[in-house]
Amino acid sequence: MCMDTDTSDAGATTGAGGGEICTDGLRHYADLLRGWDPDGDCPPCLLDLGLVRRLPDGSLAPVPPRLAADARVDRLERAIEEKRNALEAVRTSISRAQEVYLESYDRTDAHPVRTVRGPGTITATVAAAVQACQDELLTAQPGGGRPQRTLDEALPSDLAALGRGVRQRTIYEHTVRSHQPTLAYVEQISRAGGEVRTLDEVFDRLIICDRRIAFVPDPGAERSQVALAIEHPGVVRYLAGIFDHAWQRAAPLRDDPAGRLPAELTDDVRRTILRHMVNGHTDEAIAARLGMSPRSVSNHMRWAAELFGSRSRAQLAYLIARSGFLDERSSTGR
Repeated sequence: MCMDTDTSDAGATTGAGGGEICTDGLRHYADLLRGWDPDGDCPPCLLDLGLVRRLPDGSLAPVPPRLAADARVDRLERAIEEKRNALEAVRTSISRAQEVYLESYDRTDAHPVRTVRGPGTITATVAAAVQACQDELLTAQPGGGRPQRTLDEALPSDLAALGRGVRQRTIYEHTVRSHQPTLAYVEQISRAGGEVRTLDEVFDRLIICDRRIAFVPDPGAERSQVALAIEHPGVVRYLAGIFDHAWQRAAPLRDDPAGRLPAELTDDVRRTILRHMVNGHTDEAIAARLGMSPRSVSNHMRWAAELFGSRSRAQLAYLIARSGFLDERSSTGR
């Protein structure tokens, strides 16, 4: 995009080929310096670099490299200064608009909660907020492993944020520890300084940028179609507090051999599955909620049935509820 670029002097400012001189250009330049009449047209690189100047009569005159460099550097420095001034003007304008935006909410009873509709609009809105993030990015991602395409789209902006010095903390569910695409993404994020932990079950999807704006799904609509962008300071603080509490209970994500969960995390997942079963959820509903396969849920159910000696799902739920098994704390003490 070059909406704010003056293309009338593009060659003089940027130079063809990034300011590099070609072999033909060097040969042509040497012939001019010797007073010879070079064969062929003057290579564009000589004109772009200012090493050759066209005279009023149409002839070409060589220019000493130092003089050509001084002229070119002056133009580049002026162009850079203009860009810096334009950038500062944009920052100032946005800052002033933000003050007016916040003041408008302070003077009214309206709550700064916006509805964002459509997957494309949601993605663009969240991406803009992440790109503007300067200090801290908090993310909670339920539902197990994320699709490869989603991870590929998120990685560049997340790495860019970490490169700006943004502290990034992410909570997943324990089940991502066996999802290789998510683990590959986490490995790159962790190398760049991001922190990742997992829980038996994440409360819901949540993104908080600089504790100034939060994004959550609209609970009254289809998850991928409608999101809420929240800028009410009190609500954002509340959501950040929920995240911090979950972060303290979560386990750091480290490389596990063969992609297996450590025993204490397996116990956490198993208790979560059985808790949902006792509450009346089907294997399919539990699997969707925890981001795992129905077969894995069934395996945990089979383990529990053998442990408690039950012959039916209803009996298993009764025995588990009466045993106090779901009230036990894992060996981690969390």
